[in-house]
Amino acid sequence: METLQQKIIKELGVKAVIDPEEEIRASIDFMKSYLYKHPFLKTFVLGISGGQDSTLAGRLAQLTMAEMRAETKDEAYQFIAVRLPYGKQADEADANKALAFIQPDVSLSVNIKAAVDACADSLEEAGVAIHDFNKGNMKARQRMIVQYAIAGEKSGAVIGTDHAAENITGFYTKYGDGGADILPLFRLNKRQGKTLLKELGAPAELYLKVPTADLEDNKPLVADEVALGVTYDDIDDYLEGKTITPKAQETIEGWYLKTQHKRHMPISIFDDFWK
Repeated sequence: METLQQKIIKELGVKAVIDPEEEIRASIDFMKSYLYKHPFLKTFVLGISGGQDSTLAGRLAQLTMAEMRAETKDEAYQFIAVRLPYGKQADEADANKALAFIQPDVSLSVNIKAAVDACADSLEEAGVAIHDFNKGNMKARQRMIVQYAIAGEKSGAVIGTDHAAENITGFYTKYGDGGADILPLFRLNKRQGKTLLKELGAPAELYLKVPTADLEDNKPLVADEVALGVTYDDIDDYLEGKTITPKAQETIEGWYLKTQHKRHMPISIFDDFWK
């Protein structure tokens, strides 16, 4: 009988061993195929945080667009990188380093603080006080609103940074950073993403940086591993089919089961999921 670990690995398409060069090529070819299939699309849009995932997805997107321009002779193919700080970002320097590495065709900055705060204030006036964790999800959703607004004006598609180590734990905001058109990192775990960045020549500080969602005002820059209660090494080992401690496995599988709703489209009466 198939174990839950085997089921998850199959569902997320994770390989135990990868060739970084082959996976870079696979992601670029995947994004090019998407554009060729949808000729009305001319741009990719992605929010750049300065973390590993958006840095990798951004560089792959830029390489994709360079190849599209070379192949089609159409200069309209552009990658748009968007900085989306809430006020002043604590790790702004990392975001700038990421942009310098990615070298996007277009770089924009949109501060989401006024929009998020106005919404939270309006809700409070209506009698709904927004607590810090929920406000963090509002920030993530506002960032996606901005990215889709840009994509709508620029004949674009929004890139998501979801990867296997994030997907298995549901460590993203539903309809926030979990909402996108195309996922070039899907199938890769966290350490595999690092190896792709190394292969691409990224500065070490960009892929060695401690991952953090940084959404809560009262708990800035909390490490993902602290929030999850399990290390990315354990998550990556699990996704590669290795044996880990029972406690780590229980934590990972607990997150997977609790966050199933995030990996499913809205539920209808015809779905078995809700029964």
